[in-house]
Amino acid sequence: MENTVQETLVSSPRKRHESVAVYEKIALDIANRIVRGELAEGSRLSGRSVMSSEYGVSPETIRRSFSLLEEMQVVEVKTNKGVSVISREHAKKYITEYGKSNENRLLLLRLRQVLEEREEVDRELFTLAKDLIESNDRFSASNPFPTYEYSIKEGSIAVGNCLGELDFWQKTGATVIAVRRDGSILLSPGPDLTLNTYDILIFVGNQDTLAKTEELLD
Repeated sequence: MENTVQETLVSSPRKRHESVAVYEKIALDIANRIVRGELAEGSRLSGRSVMSSEYGVSPETIRRSFSLLEEMQVVEVKTNKGVSVISREHAKKYITEYGKSNENRLLLLRLRQVLEEREEVDRELFTLAKDLIESNDRFSASNPFPTYEYSIKEGSIAVGNCLGELDFWQKTGATVIAVRRDGSILLSPGPDLTLNTYDILIFVGNQDTLAKTEELLD
């Protein structure tokens, strides 16, 4: 048996989400040795104590490997007579079925990992949202001039006119501090800025200013 196989079985620590049991790996290795002709049909396998030393595992682990291969009709286990190889074809079949089964296990493992990662992201999003809300609440409580936004619609009387012509401040009590237009911000626009469709007015005022703005410009 190649040293790399033994090193993998002996030295690799078991991980929390390891997808394949050690006894399954040993059974797969034995099946591969049968297919390669290292273990011929009718030959006897070494005893559990010898193979447990060879693979660096307990005799119980070897027993489970033999049982798995016996279920697949690869070997025959007889009390007081040991374990004999009975079918190279069934060894091939076991290797094929093992590959499909292991692929499914790996997919399930990855799914579980993704779900755990998603749960972690959801927890972080919840914490960030909670902190943001609390921060906004603290800011709002200390800010005597809350800001509002109003988007100028098609057909509004604001289109083509400027704030001074609309008597915006006199009729709404709001002070426009910026206009958002085509992805840009126009700060302190003044009364002479001509307004366009889809401009967004950003203004400060009391609780009534938004309703008065909508009434004036709509």
